[in-house]
Amino acid sequence: MNPLFEREIELTRRQLLGRTSTGIGAAALATLLGQDLNSPADAAVSPASPVAEPSASASGMPPLPGFPNFAPRAKRVIYLMQGGAPSHLDLFDYKPNLKDKRGEQLPDSVRMGQRLTTMTANQATLPMLPALKPFRQYGSTGRWMSEMIPHMGAISDDLCVIKSMHTEAINHAPACTFFLTGSQIPGRPSMGAWVTYGLGNSNDNLPAFVVMTSRDRENSCGQLFFDYYWGNGFIPSKYQGVQFRGQGDPVLYLSNPKGVSRDMRRGLLDDLAKMNELKHEAYGDPEIQTRIAQYEMAYRMQTSVPELTDVSDEPEHILNLYGPDVHRKGSFARNCLLARRLAERGVRFIQLMHAGWDQHNNLPTQLEIQCRDTDQPSAALVQDLKQRGLLEDTLVIWGGEFGRTPFGQGDINNKLKHGRDHHGRCFSLWMAGAGVKAGFDYGATDDYAFNVAENPVHVHDFQATVLHMLGIDHEKLVYRYQGRRFRLTDVHGHVVKDILA
Repeated sequence: MNPLFEREIELTRRQLLGRTSTGIGAAALATLLGQDLNSPADAAVSPASPVAEPSASASGMPPLPGFPNFAPRAKRVIYLMQGGAPSHLDLFDYKPNLKDKRGEQLPDSVRMGQRLTTMTANQATLPMLPALKPFRQYGSTGRWMSEMIPHMGAISDDLCVIKSMHTEAINHAPACTFFLTGSQIPGRPSMGAWVTYGLGNSNDNLPAFVVMTSRDRENSCGQLFFDYYWGNGFIPSKYQGVQFRGQGDPVLYLSNPKGVSRDMRRGLLDDLAKMNELKHEAYGDPEIQTRIAQYEMAYRMQTSVPELTDVSDEPEHILNLYGPDVHRKGSFARNCLLARRLAERGVRFIQLMHAGWDQHNNLPTQLEIQCRDTDQPSAALVQDLKQRGLLEDTLVIWGGEFGRTPFGQGDINNKLKHGRDHHGRCFSLWMAGAGVKAGFDYGATDDYAFNVAENPVHVHDFQATVLHMLGIDHEKLVYRYQGRRFRLTDVHGHVVKDILA
């Protein structure tokens, strides 16, 4: 035999088992189970089984057969994830009665033995701490919101505020992971990956799932952005989020090296694709096809991404709408403007992550700064989408991974050094656009903003509702892995239909 082809008769254990999975062993197993080998039982149960994944389109990401499951309200999602957990009591959950309870101990009948983090569990007292700044009424409904977020107040009539969110997570990374992947333990596909897996890509020149990160300029929040927040988990890697950077090339290695022309790059990719196709024919690994599709997408992005991120064509009144920070690359304001530009180009899932809301001992100073940095850009995004007719089919989400305690952490009489601890029992989140009820409040907390008192909404309920707005039945979007059918909502979740217009 020609030595060049000796590798063809050398199989690894993995290759041997893979190639023989449809041989004698599989036939024997099918006989024992009483199944027709040519009619996989799982395919009838799970239309989203990776076994039946459709062939690649130009983007390599067509929708799954049968998806969307019904007419969608939303074509795309822009998720403004506020890392560190904004204080619901200081921003959205108006509790004027707490003003007279300042310094009083949180009643045991309200706490009911619920666990606290180690940062306050051993605190001698749990003194009630009312809202830092006054609230005022906004919009035609007269919704009460903090005066620290006047721009969000100005779009109050467009917002659906859920005041009864709750989660089991009590620390930042597990809580963010829970919201974004459906599990507190890393390793599962993120929400954006699930959405693009089910619905595919509608723009061949840009990724279906784009992520941008930012943080407060004071670096007051120590929370990190882990790439599994937008990862693909165990589904093919072509569905993972593509992170756009705030500095340098928006995407690493987007520019050709010196001396390499675009025509030369095209030739290199063509040759590389042929080599990868040979590899795929030999081993059948679907990740090889993913690699080919990603190389092709990267080539197209060399033209589409620079055009996208160049905001010099934006009118001055639009730049002013987002606020002065829009001129700073990598800022939350700049990312909000880019999110609108991505939405215009049909990107399906846009995830903005902003850190800086973790005010354990600097609430009196940092909370107002954080509101000032995020309030105007968040409202501007909604207004900008609305004036372009995009809000009708774009779902905008604003919220953190949990809330903050209504009692103070540290000495609440120290005017500069005190704060609030993590609190997952209740918190607020808002949505806008894509068929949610505008100017509507859903759910309520008790008089202490400590427990949900009405219409609780769990993290899995929130995820099921987002998928529903995209035309996806959350129980049907599944992926079989290690013998189990996984989904974003695990085995939980109910669509909150009361918030839908």
